[in-house]
Amino acid sequence: MIHKSTGRRDFLKHAGWMGSMAMMGGLPAFGGASRPVMEDAVLPQEPDETPKNHIKFSVCGMSHDHIYGMVGAVQRGGGELVSAWASEPDKLAAFTKRFPAAKIVKTQEEIINDPSIQLVLSSQIANERAPLGIKVMKHGKDYLSDKPGITTLEQLAEVRKTIAETKRIYAIMYSERLEVKAAVYAGELIKQGAIGKVIQTINIAPHQIFQRHGDAGGSGGRPDWFWVPEQYGGILCDIGSHQVDQFLFYTGSKQAEVVESQIANVRHPDHPRFQDFGDMVLRGDRGLGYVRLDWFTPDGLGTWGDGRLFILGTDGYIEARKYTDVAVKKQGNNLFVVDQKQARYIDCNNMPLPFGREFVADIVNRTHNAQDQEQCLLAAELVIKAQKNAKFVTLKD
Repeated sequence: MIHKSTGRRDFLKHAGWMGSMAMMGGLPAFGGASRPVMEDAVLPQEPDETPKNHIKFSVCGMSHDHIYGMVGAVQRGGGELVSAWASEPDKLAAFTKRFPAAKIVKTQEEIINDPSIQLVLSSQIANERAPLGIKVMKHGKDYLSDKPGITTLEQLAEVRKTIAETKRIYAIMYSERLEVKAAVYAGELIKQGAIGKVIQTINIAPHQIFQRHGDAGGSGGRPDWFWVPEQYGGILCDIGSHQVDQFLFYTGSKQAEVVESQIANVRHPDHPRFQDFGDMVLRGDRGLGYVRLDWFTPDGLGTWGDGRLFILGTDGYIEARKYTDVAVKKQGNNLFVVDQKQARYIDCNNMPLPFGREFVADIVNRTHNAQDQEQCLLAAELVIKAQKNAKFVTLKD
């Protein structure tokens, strides 16, 4: 999803001041106490971000804990959580504890048929998200899915058909761009021409299967569906959806193809169909891309993954160290910018997150345009094809 910044003037004013601070004496902006960033975490709303719009929304499926970040983003934009449904009792119990005011319903249909609900959120099992979204749109509601929002080309075709018929929004929460402040500000710098024309993105996305805490989804172990490719989508479709969305966004590509892709199961013989490594090469009409994914983050890192984004331009480059700065500090949202004049570091932790406000405004004003929707679906299409055509590699011990 591409989102123009409704508060862009304030954002750039704030961001420009932070950039100036970052350059003074080579010190990082806001270099005080560190604040760790968890996967898809939603940071507290800044006091000046008072929502201008209001919608009523519900949660219909919470198989992955990414739902908490999704709810937080919509609430920041003015969303009122009305009701929730889940198929897993343990997930529902945890959600109810977090949101005691939400009405708990017994069936999906109670949400889908409620005329007061404008938006439905879901992090249901991955291959069940698109069929649910199609049903939601046919009942006159907009839909926000956890990634991957679509796992087969057949689902994609039906989603596109239903969008055309209903004129509703089918959105996928690509949170590693929309909800990571360093990634948001990198986009603003590119708009300003800070590194010239973008040539290539390199995205390195290591993950951790068993996590110690947070809402990243693995703190209590992984469910059975996590290990089944048909259900979670495969490593390229699942994790890679974040990275392909970023490739399209930062390069501005409207057309793209997967040049090659490969997957492997290196260290999980107890789950022989699971994929713990994957990568892909992308070619767009306005830029190139490379993505590497894995499930090998060691405990010593201190967080779920050392996500890195490298954006190469004709006049410089940007690196985002999203969730930590290895062996330097534990805080995330670190941005490094090198141009023809200087190298600078920017601490992005106090930047605003505009996605929630913009998305709710799109729903209220019906301003979500075809370009936004197509990038969302093109990212899904590319990762499905990458997964489908990937070469399975076996490494020798």
